[in-house]
Amino acid sequence: MPEGIKLFTGNSNRALAKEIADVLNIPVGDATVSNFSDGEIMVRINENVRGADVFVLQSTCTPVNNNLMELLLVIDALRRASAHRITAVMPYYGYARQDRKAQPRVPISARLVADLLNATEINRLLTIDLHAGQIQGFFDVPVDHLYSAPVLSDYVKKEYMNDIVVVSPDAGGVERARAFAKRLNASLAIIDKRREKANVSEVMNVIGDVKGKDAILFDDMIDTAGTITNSASAIKENGAKRVVAACTHAVLSGPALDRINDSALEEVIVTNTIPMYEKQAKCNKLTVLSVGSLLGEAIKRIHEETSISSLFL
Repeated sequence: MPEGIKLFTGNSNRALAKEIADVLNIPVGDATVSNFSDGEIMVRINENVRGADVFVLQSTCTPVNNNLMELLLVIDALRRASAHRITAVMPYYGYARQDRKAQPRVPISARLVADLLNATEINRLLTIDLHAGQIQGFFDVPVDHLYSAPVLSDYVKKEYMNDIVVVSPDAGGVERARAFAKRLNASLAIIDKRREKANVSEVMNVIGDVKGKDAILFDDMIDTAGTITNSASAIKENGAKRVVAACTHAVLSGPALDRINDSALEEVIVTNTIPMYEKQAKCNKLTVLSVGSLLGEAIKRIHEETSISSLFL
């Protein structure tokens, strides 16, 4: 078994790294991750990691390419410094939406990112709510795929337990929404949506009964917020009492914050897989929950080589 546990991070989500380190009762590893004058990333590990069980936390959120390159270089530096085992901890896995060849002459970006991580010779991947579960199959190493549903459902149970309906914003998210509804002992509804092009959606119909109920729109991510806000309008028009969104990854790009502020949504519940400081200040409808304890517990169990299957439920 590796001698000791160490947690390193790039620049994508240092606050979450500090939370996880506090859960594990260890300091964040000493590393320099900066840039040369031409923009190239410079990494230096400033402490001994020989024989250690090392976890590298990095969400590949904006700026996506910089954060991905930081992750690859930190892992490479640790491997060359003789770390015994290296686990990449990616709360948010960027490029996950391009997980298949849906059109002619397009890349399968999720697979390419997996290949890059495989090339660094990581021993394991720990992530939360992949956009498509089959991305796990792109890796040559074990993948621990956690879900934020326990964190989100605990909050929803405290705040919205009067006649709840969980709504999937599209057909592709029905399985995810059904599992969340089961946790809350709630009914299920589905938005019938037709997407003409990327980041543009049109709500067509609400399948299921939402009248007089608290509707919880549940999805894995909010990007430009077009789908969520259009869905909220349709649900409200169908007689819902209140409409709330609960999503794991708050990408919130482009006009997302303005759309949320102007929408029928009363609250948007997200997690800190992506840092929210500036965005939360611009939108008082955002409620940010932490996944620090969830990741900390998973890291502890991986290090101790005990079962983490209960965290998948």
